[in-house]
Amino acid sequence: GIHPEICLDELNIINPAIIKEIHSEYIEAGANIILANTFSSNRFKLEKYGLLSKIQEINKAGVINARAAAYASGKDVLVAGDVGPLGVRLAPFGRIQPEEATEAFTEQIQALVDAGVDLIVIETITDLQEAKIAVKVAKELTKKPVVISATFTRDGRTLLGDTPTQAANILAETDADVIGVNCSGGPTQLLRILTQMIQAQPSKKFWVKPNAGWPEIVSGRMVYPAEPEYFGNYAISFKNAGASIIGGCCGTTPKHIAAIYKTLQQAPAVSSSKNIRFSPIEQTVTEFEEEPPTQLSQKLSTGRFAIAAEMSPPRGLSVHKLLAGAKILIEAGVDVIDVNDSPMARMRMSAWAVCDLLQQKLGVETTIHFPTRGRNLIRIQGDLLAVHALGIRNIFVVMGDPASIGDYPDATDNYDIVPSGLIQLIKHGFNTGRDHAGANIDQPTNFFAGAALNLNPKDPQTEIKNLKRKLAAGADFFLTQPIFDPAQARQLIERYEVENGPVGKPILVGIMPLFSERHVNFLHNEVPGITIPQPIRDRMSQAGENGVKTGIQVAKQLTDEIRTFAQGVYIMPQFDRYDVAAEIVENIRSAD
Repeated sequence: GIHPEICLDELNIINPAIIKEIHSEYIEAGANIILANTFSSNRFKLEKYGLLSKIQEINKAGVINARAAAYASGKDVLVAGDVGPLGVRLAPFGRIQPEEATEAFTEQIQALVDAGVDLIVIETITDLQEAKIAVKVAKELTKKPVVISATFTRDGRTLLGDTPTQAANILAETDADVIGVNCSGGPTQLLRILTQMIQAQPSKKFWVKPNAGWPEIVSGRMVYPAEPEYFGNYAISFKNAGASIIGGCCGTTPKHIAAIYKTLQQAPAVSSSKNIRFSPIEQTVTEFEEEPPTQLSQKLSTGRFAIAAEMSPPRGLSVHKLLAGAKILIEAGVDVIDVNDSPMARMRMSAWAVCDLLQQKLGVETTIHFPTRGRNLIRIQGDLLAVHALGIRNIFVVMGDPASIGDYPDATDNYDIVPSGLIQLIKHGFNTGRDHAGANIDQPTNFFAGAALNLNPKDPQTEIKNLKRKLAAGADFFLTQPIFDPAQARQLIERYEVENGPVGKPILVGIMPLFSERHVNFLHNEVPGITIPQPIRDRMSQAGENGVKTGIQVAKQLTDEIRTFAQGVYIMPQFDRYDVAAEIVENIRSAD
């Protein structure tokens, strides 16, 4: 019931009752340590809300509220003063000097110590130099235990590029009593990171607090997909890996903590994851000859079954693995290779360059993913011209992943146009030789424009409205998220057709190869928008060492069902296993 834009730390003094209630719920769930609601109670963050004068009051109230809940429970519960990152960049990557950071941490930590915390927790740190400063301050102000915890991007590095091993070594140098990892992704990713950190510093005590899976924005709020039972099951893995303190970060409810508590209690002892309107402009007759349709367009227009495969650009300069993987896919018989643009908001080589390399060196047609997020209207149109000049004609328009979940969460997500608006700009503007302002661009483009379609939406009616809007804008084809229940996917299409008539445009349905029971459980519990039916989960569970082979069989069977209502598949290889994707492609081609 609290509006997401208010300062949540201020609730310590304006609504202490709700804070105490939340603490009590986690204590009853089995928590041995509760963190005061002071994560953002430093001068840089509170100043944004006009609360600079209340730093001491908010921090002390946070501890008092937590202590009151602990006393009321009658249980032996520790109260931690929670210290998050300052929210500003330190030099040399920002303008905040170490002396300023020291003053800010001193201000907050002294208030927490004065309020009587049992320990200090410094968490979700992305800059390890900031970690050093924070721990130094804490150690100078109190003899109580100090925890320091870093967070990592989806690629398993800190925001500034440190590996888990490097992070563990640097955190160990701070002389903190406990080091560890929190936030980042779900349990799967953090188990991998924790293991590497422990291997680097086996003598240190560790803590781990994963998020409840990767977040999804629903109605303006972050929603986390991992179910409590799945989350709790990882507690044993964390314990066996060597963690001394196990908990949960973003998205973990009291039910998640209760699941951890129950699992650990039962575990045997061990030794040691705007929409801009565009007014259509009539076709302008020019002296240029119309360019031929793309190969993908021609194939789909004849009703033949098409196969697209997805590839992500490399993070660095090397393209050898990319080209080798693409060659395997081409030899297997893919029609087009789709190239992501900064998937999951991670820094990657430009998708334009990758598409150009694939087309020039291997002669395969590509589809470029073109996100609108992070691009204003001027840049969008310049980028469209550049893409077309490189000979890239298939374009898949998407909103794009928010920067908040990627390598650079402070990067802006500003945009001037939503996907349906961009499709309209492409089809009724650029493809007729005009830009958004109506100015002549000398020669019409010849883009074959695709849009996203979710065949397993939480809100089918909203998805149908979006589909209708994209069709009206001029979308030529659709790519869907991965599906594992073709019957359910078909229902959405049938519902649309009952209400609005035939879709009338080809749909390429997403196929994501499965590799193992662990992979299936990760996708089902931690990846927003993916639901895997129990029969498939059971089948992968029984596959054991034959998981890859069984996953290929599942993909083939899904494709057979998809053929009855779609015009193609969009294969999304996981873990860069293009050999697996190629085998799926060959199986599909054998049925043509």
